[in-house]
Amino acid sequence: MTNIFLRAKHWQLFLLMIGIPLLSEIYMYARIWMFGSYSTPEMVTDDMGFTQVLDEKFIQFGWFPAIMLLFSLLVFGWLWSLAIGLQKWVPADVKMKTLRFKVFFFIPFIDILFIINYMTGIFMFNGTAFLMYLGIIDPVMIPLHLFSIFCIFHTLYFAAKTLKTVEFKRKVGLGDFIGEFFLLWFYFVGVWIIQPRVNQLYEKNKTIAHEENH
Repeated sequence: MTNIFLRAKHWQLFLLMIGIPLLSEIYMYARIWMFGSYSTPEMVTDDMGFTQVLDEKFIQFGWFPAIMLLFSLLVFGWLWSLAIGLQKWVPADVKMKTLRFKVFFFIPFIDILFIINYMTGIFMFNGTAFLMYLGIIDPVMIPLHLFSIFCIFHTLYFAAKTLKTVEFKRKVGLGDFIGEFFLLWFYFVGVWIIQPRVNQLYEKNKTIAHEENH
């Protein structure tokens, strides 16, 4: 799986990571505009709230969590491929703490599941039930979310460090890969710069490995 991301072209990753969320946003706003243009007072009846009408009649928010999960898998899958997929080309004398990376890497996914559950709750419960639901989940969600932010930055840090270590073939310091850290943070720009370098590393090391085996 990591090789798929390492071989992928920058434009392919960009279209997947940016195109899918962008299309979902365009669809959402188009549906809201249509609702605003063509709705009538009769559409909101009895105890139906505005959000419930939007969800059931027009936008269908139910697929938003799926889009969010797919987007997260793409972005984090790319970062995992950089951090772990490149490990086989890290010099033998350079030790990297991959176990800590793996632990921190999966924490944000737990947070994402809480967020998806949170989003789903908005459209499933009535006002009173949702406030009760919110009071139960917030004491867990807020600390987890803050720690998840730290873990995401650690993931960016480790992926950038791994990339630069493979390029330099030596132990690197923060000053060597701080640029790559910010490029990964702002991935919608960084993918155009980082991924061609990853492709070159993949092809170069694949050729070396092939020559050594023959």
